[in-house]
Order: sequence, then C-alpha cells, then structure tokens
Amino acid sequence: MINDRVKIQKTEILSDNWYILRKVTFDYQKKNGVWQTQSREAYDRGNGATILLYNKVFRTVILTRQFRMPTYVNGNPSGMLIEACAGLLDKDNPEDCIRKETEEETGYQISDVRKVFEAYMSPGSVTEKLYFFVAEYAKEMQVHDGGGLEEEEDIDVLELPIDRALDMIETGEIKDGKTIMLLQYAKLHNLL
Repeated sequence: MINDRVKIQKTEILSDNWYILRKVTFDYQKKNGVWQTQSREAYDRGNGATILLYNKVFRTVILTRQFRMPTYVNGNPSGMLIEACAGLLDKDNPEDCIRKETEEETGYQISDVRKVFEAYMSPGSVTEKLYFFVAEYAKEMQVHDGGGLEEEEDIDVLELPIDRALDMIETGEIKDGKTIMLLQYAKLHNLL
C-alpha cells in the first residue's frame, strides 16, 4: 500500500563509495493535514540474511568473531564482534544466501533452514532488511574450517554452549543486535 502522505521531491547521491548514501527530500503530510518538507539521509547497502546454527544434543550454537571497524571507532577497543553468521543477499534469495554464507563463514553445509522472522535493523538511517533463520547442525555437516572464503574476511568460528552465549549478552561480550535477537528467539522457543 503506497503512502499518499509522502511525495518525494528530490533524491541526491551523496556517496557511492562502498554502498550508496542518498539524501531524499520529500513532502510529508502530518496527522493534522499540514504538509511539511523534510530531508533524510538513507544508507542503502542492500538486504541481508542471518542464521543461528544450533545443536540440540550438545546444546551448543555456532557464532563467529571478526573485526568490525564501525564498532572500533565507537567504543569497542578491540573492534572484534561476536555475531551470528550473516551476509548480504546480492542477487540470491534469502535462503540461498544464508546457506552459502553459512558454508563460507562457518564451514558447515546445511540443508534445512527455517525462516523465523524479518526485521529492519536501523530504520532511521539504513534501508537494510534482515531475514532471520535457524538451522540444526551436526559435526558431520562440517565440510571445512570456515573463516570466510572472501579475501578480506578473517573470521573465527566459535562453538559455544547456549547458556554461555546467553550469559555473554548479560556480560556485554555479545553486543550485536541480530545475534542477541536470534539467541533470545532460541531461548523463547526452546530450540535447545
């Protein structure tokens, strides 16, 4: 459903270096009927998918750890972040993307993935929508060590007891939003 209270007047590209940063000027009709001209910047990096791998028998989850520059410049002294496996969709559909990213980053080749929800992660400034998945894993699904196949990726693969991972949210060792959401989903839905 198109919102007839929004009329885009102008879109400017401010940066097309890594992804695209646009400035959008638009007219917005407020609840009282008055039209107001506003402008916002929106960073478009595409949509993504993320997954929590879990093992019911051993009550463990697979997470990753890697350097994230934006966290480094915003108070994370090491820049390292513990996260659920994730990746951008590019031209893939969300399920194909997350299967590919899972194998590249964690080394596990999974087949049965289940979408649990989708969410805009930072809707005030970023266009990205994330598709959230869960999947069971077993040791025999591991086809290589993981760590990322792309040349710039330098990823550690972590296998953690679910209780330890949940505690790491409380201690601040896990600060990534998508990872917290997936771990809480696992707890709320008794996946383990």
